[in-house]
Amino acid sequence: MTPLDKPLKRELIVGRQSYTLTIDPDGLKLVEKGKRKGLELSWKDLLSGDAGLAAALQASVAP
Repeated sequence: MTPLDKPLKRELIVGRQSYTLTIDPDGLKLVEKGKRKGLELSWKDLLSGDAGLAAALQASVAP
């Protein structure tokens, strides 16, 4: 298995909107293409089951 030691970026399209997904040793980040802020999820939150709570909290404080 190849270790994840540096960020891996991929573009994905949901509907008609393009997003950049970054996977790194700390977790995941999904950002609308051309923007800087997006949803972040750490591996720790994902594994502990707090992923839904973390996503809801980020959405509640988003501008």
